[in-house]
Amino acid sequence: MNARQPIPPVAADDAQEPQEHYLAQTHDVVNQPPALEDYNLYEQDQALQEAVIREGGPGATNGLVAFGALAGTRETIELGFRANENKPVFNTHDRFGHRIDQVDFHPAYHQLMSIAMEHGLHSSPWTNPGAGAHVNRAAKYYMHSQVEAAHCCPITMTFAAIPSIRKQPELAALWEDRILANAYDPRNLPDGGKSSVTIGMAMTEKQGGSDVRANSTRAYPVGAEGPGQPYELVGHKWFVSAPMCDAFLVLAQTSNGLSCFLMPRWRPDGSKNPWQIQRLKNKMGNVANASSEAELRGALAWMVGDEGRGVPTIIEMVAMTRFDCMIGSSAGMRQAVAQATHHCRHRSAFGHRLNEQPLMQNVLADLALESEAALVYTLRIARALDNQHLEHERLLARLATPVGKYWICKRAPNHAYEAMECIGGSGVMEDCIMPRLFRESPVNAIWEGSGNVQCLDTLRAIQKEPDTLEAFFREVAEARGSDDRFDRFVAELQNDFADISDFQYRARNLVDRLALALQASLLLRGSDPAVADAFCAARLQSGGGLNYGNLPSGTDAAAIIKRATPVVG
Repeated sequence: MNARQPIPPVAADDAQEPQEHYLAQTHDVVNQPPALEDYNLYEQDQALQEAVIREGGPGATNGLVAFGALAGTRETIELGFRANENKPVFNTHDRFGHRIDQVDFHPAYHQLMSIAMEHGLHSSPWTNPGAGAHVNRAAKYYMHSQVEAAHCCPITMTFAAIPSIRKQPELAALWEDRILANAYDPRNLPDGGKSSVTIGMAMTEKQGGSDVRANSTRAYPVGAEGPGQPYELVGHKWFVSAPMCDAFLVLAQTSNGLSCFLMPRWRPDGSKNPWQIQRLKNKMGNVANASSEAELRGALAWMVGDEGRGVPTIIEMVAMTRFDCMIGSSAGMRQAVAQATHHCRHRSAFGHRLNEQPLMQNVLADLALESEAALVYTLRIARALDNQHLEHERLLARLATPVGKYWICKRAPNHAYEAMECIGGSGVMEDCIMPRLFRESPVNAIWEGSGNVQCLDTLRAIQKEPDTLEAFFREVAEARGSDDRFDRFVAELQNDFADISDFQYRARNLVDRLALALQASLLLRGSDPAVADAFCAARLQSGGGLNYGNLPSGTDAAAIIKRATPVVG
């Protein structure tokens, strides 16, 4: 009912109002999409299903349908909104004046943490290693991060800590079972009373940032010196994410150089370890998770790995966190594409569905290309992690991880903005997930080493192990002969690596192209032909614009969009 409808007059002696008035019904709500909820994030993602099978084999699919259904429920999605609407609150002392350094989170945050840990997102490749283990875990993390990314920070750090802690077997014997337990215990209690713990990381300081060798925090031996021995740490840390973790891997200086330590929040006698949170960071994104500044006032910690070898000891943890940054940014792109394509499938303007209009098709298909390319790259690295006993896979992971972390994470912010624009004004509103995706989009590019750091790490890998570059190009060459544009692009790139004397100056250009070469190779080998063709045309040939929506004529945009669109409602 849209028109003004007169109401029949009442009898004069009963009238309290004028004899004729009108209903205040202004309009019906039409041409709006249904909420994107109560759908299966795995079954409605064709690219993910194909990539999991391709990289992990049939065994990698175990539990993914069930997890995709859980991640897509209205209730789970709502947890992400609630966790972000209620920032963590820091309490220095309890009401009796005792120093507690406690960060309180909204219950929704704890529920998301429980889902992640109960499904082994922090543990499964370590507890059940083998073919497809990292691929399966990456696929679950990919879906879970689409719901809410911030709480994935402590999940990632707990997961990534295992390779470093295992370098000190006696510490691993004390901690590993509790780290890998598929349960979540958020209580602010000494770790000795908990059967499940989380692990954080504290490296950067005010004066150094990424230059951790400039760290000023000092480590003083309590008794005997060396690996596995207790020290007391004095200094500060500029970024301590997830400060309610039960222990942290920390870098500090000894008389023999920068070393790695495991620092619990509590001492073995049950007293509070004297490291103190100064304040929580006021972040633009990643708000559901706390990040903090801390001072270490004689905090007890145990050396992990060889003295003076702190960076090599902790670098395996860093490498794994960088891999998760790739998963997280790929997940953000996928959710952005899901939101944009879902909206445009249901919304009409100027007489046609938005996803049927040529210019919008160009933009949507281009966004879908970026998302799928990020996914296939990420899951290929997951397969490499599953096969580190093979030299090619080890070398590939060493080089492709910083390349992928740089490229995929850096592509996320503009991708999120373009998807938001596809939705229009409603996409800017805080009751839509898009503002959160947009605020989250720069985080992974900066966390765990920004773009320049990743490019320099790429150079370091090539200089220290030249075979990494050979392995990378050998992997890329698996698609040789399938597309002339690809062959020309790779040949020119290889030629430009003949002289890397000025690599630092040219690093971004070269790393950009390394990423594109591997993405194109993977799409040509395993994706839908329409996707691979469009990617080569748009990313490997010059002549296009810089913004999304510059796919050339002849692109099968409708097929690409259909492949990427979740069918809900």
